[in-house]
Amino acid sequence: MSEAEIESGLVDVVVLDDDLDFRNYIEDLLRDEGKYSLRSFADASTLFASIQDRVPEIVLLDMKMGATSGETVVEDLLSRWPELCIIVVTGYPSLESMRATFKLRVFDYLAKPFSIQQLRQTLQNAIEQFGLGSTPQERLRKRLGHCIKLLRVERNWSLKELATAARLSVSQISSIERGTNLPSVESLLAISRAFNRKPSELLASIEF
Repeated sequence: MSEAEIESGLVDVVVLDDDLDFRNYIEDLLRDEGKYSLRSFADASTLFASIQDRVPEIVLLDMKMGATSGETVVEDLLSRWPELCIIVVTGYPSLESMRATFKLRVFDYLAKPFSIQQLRQTLQNAIEQFGLGSTPQERLRKRLGHCIKLLRVERNWSLKELATAARLSVSQISSIERGTNLPSVESLLAISRAFNRKPSELLASIEF
């Protein structure tokens, strides 16, 4: 992101879709909102080449792009940037595809055609969940909380089960996952041990 965009607090959004009309529509729509920085790409190889130097905050990704597998693109993105916010867009929605998509750990799912309000609300939800456009302290709380929640969900643990394993209260775990509170060094160590991880591994995974 450029210095001017950082100072103005624009949220960096990338669109990957092989439909030129759709890319133009999204670009025009979000630029008019005045809170997003936009880049769009027609194929995955061009996207990956571009974002090496400037990782976006949100990716709007079409799951059906000719021979390109959207699932593969999602997996590649999250393997490199685990805390990246990915919102899947598809013109071929089904209950089964929704289930498969969420197993890939994407943030949300939009079925074409969707309304402007649906897009706005989904992006706003992502901004709030990931702490985008906020202070570094707020982003750290949100990202670390989201990371801990993902680890808990992957193990099919309830809040109570994680709290028991970490020897913390349910309210402590809940406030940390929501990004309301930043865990103390002792709490972070306890949570890391519950997941058989080092605290440095959790911090490295959020790329903060």
